[in-house]
Amino acid sequence: MNPSLSNPPRSEAEQIAQLTQELQWSRWKIRALEERLRLEMIRKYGPASEKLNDAQLLLLDLEPGVSAAEVEAESTREPMPPASPISAKSRTSGKHPGRQEFPSDLPRVERVIACTPEQCVCKSCGKDTVVIGYEQSEQLDVEPARYFVVVTKREKRACKGCADGVSAAPLPERIIDKGLVSDRVVIDTVVSKYSDHLPLYRQSVILERDAGVSISRATLDGWVMRVGESLTPISAAIGRELIGGGYIQADETPVPVQMHDRRGKNHQAYLWQYGKPGQSTVFDFRMGRGREGPKRFLGQFEGILQTDGYTAYDTTGGPKMVHAACWAHARRKLFEALKLNPDDRVARQLVGRTDELFLIDAEARDAGLDHAARHALRQERSRPLLDIIKQEMQAAQIAALPSSALGKALSYTLTLWHKLTRFLEHPELELSNNLAENSMRGIALGRKNWIHVGSEQAGPKVAAILSVIESCRRMKVPVRDYLASVLPGLANRSIRSIPELTPAAWARSR
Repeated sequence: MNPSLSNPPRSEAEQIAQLTQELQWSRWKIRALEERLRLEMIRKYGPASEKLNDAQLLLLDLEPGVSAAEVEAESTREPMPPASPISAKSRTSGKHPGRQEFPSDLPRVERVIACTPEQCVCKSCGKDTVVIGYEQSEQLDVEPARYFVVVTKREKRACKGCADGVSAAPLPERIIDKGLVSDRVVIDTVVSKYSDHLPLYRQSVILERDAGVSISRATLDGWVMRVGESLTPISAAIGRELIGGGYIQADETPVPVQMHDRRGKNHQAYLWQYGKPGQSTVFDFRMGRGREGPKRFLGQFEGILQTDGYTAYDTTGGPKMVHAACWAHARRKLFEALKLNPDDRVARQLVGRTDELFLIDAEARDAGLDHAARHALRQERSRPLLDIIKQEMQAAQIAALPSSALGKALSYTLTLWHKLTRFLEHPELELSNNLAENSMRGIALGRKNWIHVGSEQAGPKVAAILSVIESCRRMKVPVRDYLASVLPGLANRSIRSIPELTPAAWARSR
């Protein structure tokens, strides 16, 4: 048989139809790849980057070392106005907000600038002019870190008429007895690493550059571990404070741990975070992500526990514990479905509904409502809105593919519905677990700098330091003042006095 008869030439219309179909498939593939790229960039730069368009995200990706603050600033920046022939003066609308004022508690150093000799003589009559006032302006200034040596002289006394010996003034209590540096240097090292995310090797280089003092990274690490060991009882006391309360938000994050088994690989351990909104928080170091960690920490806790949908929390706490879920996680899954398919009206509508839910609580917060008043507002407006959301989700679930992003988001939300609606029963319960997630951001930034925890034994000490620093941040307690107050002589204090030294108790006493 002639081959040309088995495969007859296609008409021009058939060829166009095939090319059109291939072009359509190519467009769909490009769109899917662009969506995947956008999702990866949003995961990389954080929730604030959701507001950025693709061009802004690409620019951020080309800029090395972009910080979370820069992403946040870019996401809130107003778009540039379109070009127009109208003059700049006519384009400005509204009153200028004025120059920023500096905090009144910052010390002021006055500098008086005298007039020139020509200005000191009147041009009309030749008499000397007099000072009638000052044109005043303020600028923020800084003094670089100034290192100096503190020479401590302890007075020695003796009786010239007796042979009772010599007595010297007692040594003040210090964080590290007979240490080479003062308490302030030790505290600065700890805060710089775990609050400012400055690795110890960089701090060692800075000390040698600015002070001419060579202190090895191992020595700095010894200071940090000593502080972590001292703070471990305080961290445990913070945990007991939380367990004794009625509301805990929990989350967990991985942290690499350096293993000394000659394999050259880090072990993925976890820091479990437990805290109450606006109050203390504590980190619990565990070598794994199993439910044994939260089960041990929570014990017979019988208050409200708010978490994401991770099942490890399901069998924790006492029999009366109330387990609540997080609406931010539910919204995030719906929003990801919308990002993958911006034309999906169902996903867009459901994201809008959840936004309405958050707006109700935002109105209560802006109005300064207490828990009782917010509870009444939720009953009036949130409860009927939740009925609508549930009905729309159940209807959408029938048509959505279970394996699609929208199908998974609907399944996640409806499965946790009884936990997501607990805020209607408990006035103090927040809609989301975002405050717990915010406490993890410092660890995420730290991981990029100090890379890993040095050993399994160091994990609990690092967790104790993070617990104190994050608790101070949440309660606006000056962390350096707090550490300088409680660390010296902490090892000599009785166990009974430790609960009086937690950041919350320390702040109350002042």
